[in-house]
Amino acid sequence: MPDSNREKFERVLKSIEDHHRALTTSLPMIASENVPSPSVREALASDFGNRYAEGWVGERVYAGCKYLDEVESIAIELGKALFHGEFVDVRPISGVFANLATFSAFTNPGDVIFSCSIPTGGHISHAKEKLGGTAGLIRKLDVQNYPFDIDDFNIDLDETEKMVRELDAQGKKPKMFILGASVFLFPHPVKEIVDLAKTYGAKVVYDAAHVAGLIAGGIFQDPLNDGVDAMTMSTHKTLAGPQHGTIVSWEKYAEPLKKAVFPGLSSNHHLHAVAGVAIAFAEAMEFYKEYARAIVMNSKALAQALYERGIDALYEKRGFTESHIVLVDVTKYGNGFEIEKKLEAANIIVNRNLLPYDKKMGRDYRAPGGIRLGTQELTRLGMKKSEMVEIAELMKSVIVDGDDPKEVAQKVSELRAPFQKVQYCFSNQTDAYQHIKIR
Repeated sequence: MPDSNREKFERVLKSIEDHHRALTTSLPMIASENVPSPSVREALASDFGNRYAEGWVGERVYAGCKYLDEVESIAIELGKALFHGEFVDVRPISGVFANLATFSAFTNPGDVIFSCSIPTGGHISHAKEKLGGTAGLIRKLDVQNYPFDIDDFNIDLDETEKMVRELDAQGKKPKMFILGASVFLFPHPVKEIVDLAKTYGAKVVYDAAHVAGLIAGGIFQDPLNDGVDAMTMSTHKTLAGPQHGTIVSWEKYAEPLKKAVFPGLSSNHHLHAVAGVAIAFAEAMEFYKEYARAIVMNSKALAQALYERGIDALYEKRGFTESHIVLVDVTKYGNGFEIEKKLEAANIIVNRNLLPYDKKMGRDYRAPGGIRLGTQELTRLGMKKSEMVEIAELMKSVIVDGDDPKEVAQKVSELRAPFQKVQYCFSNQTDAYQHIKIR
């Protein structure tokens, strides 16, 4: 007999509890995830999530917004201080949403824009129509990809300038340059792209989804001070807030951006998440100079330890990375999908990832040549360089030595046992992954 509604209800709650329990004995290393503080979790569980506050602070379409306005105002104030902008909109409900708002405010369908390709780290929201990218498919933009220096893993400025000149000669003047990526190892050449964009009257948008927490900590780059027109972000990766979005820009662009967000793209903007963003911004102001530096130190330590164990962490000549991300070529041992599954069986959670040269090798996203590792969540749990070395050894035992993943999983659990509290926050009385019943 099919399950009753009550049985399905109980199964859903059990799966949630099981998920929380599994995380206490795993090594979560997905570069696009993080664990929020207990205070952010409290905000997400609040009644704010049941309310509407259409419009701008103080200009709401709904009544009953007194406390919602107070919280959103605090988030805006903190965002300005944290990212050095004049205008902040915390209403976007995701990073993709924030990107689409800037596309809507700054471009028209058919306009030429530049972004990184997917194999060179670009995000799907920056991508061409044929790939289903937000820019191409939804906004109908003519997406051109930056020429890319694979050896340095960065935009090739000389070739980009040449390509822009050639397009301009064809009557295809660029209207926007997007910076930022999903595999973001090294800072992008912001000042140089800003100067190029000014020549053509184009806008520059910096997608800080992955590195917002590093920017907040003052160690990656400072896009607004370097001249970009807007910076977008999701708020949960290195920023360690809730899953939400934010736009930081200048007062001269406030009205078109506000209009794009509401009423153009949204009605309700998830007020419980806005409260979580405000808390995350406050934590970032207080703690992230230390947290951001610890993330990058751990990334470098993990990459070096993997490299020494015969696992090809890329870009050794550049110090591997300046962010939370380590990119690894696993083709000596299998493809990225196979390695991802073997590591998952050992409770080491990573994701397969395209390498910049995979297309030339005939590989695609289903079985790419690489895996992507992120250290931001383990760092938030308090792990340091010595734990990174232990993790590299555990990964070697699975990838290189072919040890039984179940046996490795037990060692993973032992390594994780002391690290159950969120660090770099105002309060951590509740364990990082503690399941809290309120029913």
